Amino acid sequence: MASTVISTVEGERFDFGGFGVVWKIDGIQCNDRFSVVHHPIAPRTLAAPLHRHHREDEFSFVLKGTLGALLGDDVVKAEKGDWVFKPRGEWHTFWNAGDTPCEIIEIISPAGFENYFREFSAVWPDRTKAEVIREKYALDMDLDSMPALCSRFHLKLPF
Repeated sequence: MASTVISTVEGERFDFGGFGVVWKIDGIQCNDRFSVVHHPIAPRTLAAPLHRHHREDEFSFVLKGTLGALLGDDVVKAEKGDWVFKPRGEWHTFWNAGDTPCEIIEIISPAGFENYFREFSAVWPDRTKAEVIREKYALDMDLDSMPALCSRFHLKLPF
């Protein structure tokens, strides 16, 4: 990857209705070692159902707000400047735990999973094709977990 500056306004964007994706660095730019996406999350919004990745580790850096996460059985809160590590194979989810916007930078290693968001956004909001996309990216997802997560952590769904 050539040296460069990526401004705050650069990057392809998509909003899943309260959970956003801004693509910052694609794997192709760095020999598929990692990718970087920016996730703005609306107040008190669940970003995803419980899920686990079989191929990727994720590292979330909180830019602003409060990020809540369920990592296995552990519930954590991360504030501006904190990192949250979500290793492959571990069931997890995350959300905006505050009443103001939350923004995180997500480093995904190795790269590739950033394209899951592209493919999912292409069929949004018709989620009938989502299972095929999840299988392609070796992503297990417990869709039935969403109502209980929203109730337990006082959240709304991003759609």
